[in-house]
Amino acid sequence: MSVTILISYIILGLTLAAPIGPVNSARLDKGIKNGFWHAWVVGFGSMIADAIFMLVVYLGLVHFLEIPPVQVFLWLFGGFILLYSGIESMLGANSLELEYKRERESLFRCFLTGFIMSITSPLSILFWLGIYGSILAKTAQENGTGELLIYSSMIFIGLTLWDLFVAALTTVFRKFLNSIVLIWISILSGLSLVGFGLYFAYQGIMALFR
Repeated sequence: MSVTILISYIILGLTLAAPIGPVNSARLDKGIKNGFWHAWVVGFGSMIADAIFMLVVYLGLVHFLEIPPVQVFLWLFGGFILLYSGIESMLGANSLELEYKRERESLFRCFLTGFIMSITSPLSILFWLGIYGSILAKTAQENGTGELLIYSSMIFIGLTLWDLFVAALTTVFRKFLNSIVLIWISILSGLSLVGFGLYFAYQGIMALFR
């Protein structure tokens, strides 16, 4: 087992986490509003969901997710969560202030935001089934099953590094923002979440009437 291969799996974890999507939008939104730990906890909640997906694929339980009613539920519930979060972000934008005296959102609520967004996201499910499933198959074929856990851990380290990077980035941004910029970031973040929510809801409705 070479160091180069281990590093390549860490980079893979980074690339899996990096694409702009609902969770990254929520990370930026919570972090800029509340600071480093809130952004990190959103990502941590998402990583717990990712770990569950990895375990489901690892144990070969993917067929449960192929059941049509389960897919419809995931699309619709995921759409509802994203729409709710996005609208809440936009409605609360005008009341934002940069002063640290204001009441912050609880860390537990931020954790739930990241976890529920990921665990109910069909895009995340399809992503992990497609990418991680193929990685498991290839690794098992080339190296046997003994090293699967190590390579999976490297992917998870990559996810963790991305979470720390985004949380630190929001902390740096926060120092240079004024209230007007903060409001616009919150609105744009909310619009992004609403857009993903509408897409999820549309897919759920289409799946329901197939």
